[in-house]
Amino acid sequence: MAEAPPEVTCQGLARTYGAGPDAVEAVRPLTLTFAAGQTTALVGPSGCGKSTLLRMIAGLEEPSAGSVGIGGQPPLAVRRRGGLSVAFQEAALLPWRTVEGNVALALRLARRPADPAAVAGLIRLVGLEGFERRRPAELSGGMRQRAAIARCLVTAPGLLLLDEPFGSVDELTRLRLNLDLPRLWQERGTTTILVTHSVSEAVLLSDRVLVLSPRPAAVVADIPVRLPRPRRAAMVRETRFLDLVDEIAAGLSEGGAAADRPLAAQ
Repeated sequence: MAEAPPEVTCQGLARTYGAGPDAVEAVRPLTLTFAAGQTTALVGPSGCGKSTLLRMIAGLEEPSAGSVGIGGQPPLAVRRRGGLSVAFQEAALLPWRTVEGNVALALRLARRPADPAAVAGLIRLVGLEGFERRRPAELSGGMRQRAAIARCLVTAPGLLLLDEPFGSVDELTRLRLNLDLPRLWQERGTTTILVTHSVSEAVLLSDRVLVLSPRPAAVVADIPVRLPRPRRAAMVRETRFLDLVDEIAAGLSEGGAAADRPLAAQ
């Protein structure tokens, strides 16, 4: 049974590593709401805290302060029942399991009954029909990532968290995955939060882009993406698309400039 897409709220969410003079502030206190059914992209310079924020939302990392609510529930409870799924840059498939076995494992971990039809249907939808019995070593990088996305979606989660999911594949494969795979969660209305270093990818995939400052992460721009769906490859050359890319790039530049100024001047 598919989970209803939840609203995600972060209240004063912050993360600091260490204590005393050696403490490193990774994420400043953030209060954010991610609308149910919307795809939000997080962009910012390397090491700014994007992945840390995503991991706190997933319940994979404890915040130093603040809280996360996913449809009013804590992340751990939602994750345990398969109501949220996370895909990372590396597909992290179990090498001894087949594509079919890796996808089916997500149901078992969520304590859901086996559903061979759902597994087969998702494998077909991500374009891996005929490769069900292949192991990860027999697949290309793009195929492994497709299998990882199928594994994320087989529990029909209400919340999907993506941490550079296409970052380890070549540019042509990345564009194809950008165009082919989002429809799988967008058609279900899944609430999706995406971390990416690619400004174009953020515009292509999302309904909203949050631009984060250099570490410690703070939101420096909140940009709506009002482009029609489905998004097509030709759209990346259109003026309205390029204008959004420029707006996000300007936010990144402004965030970097603010980080270079003394705190008293900000």
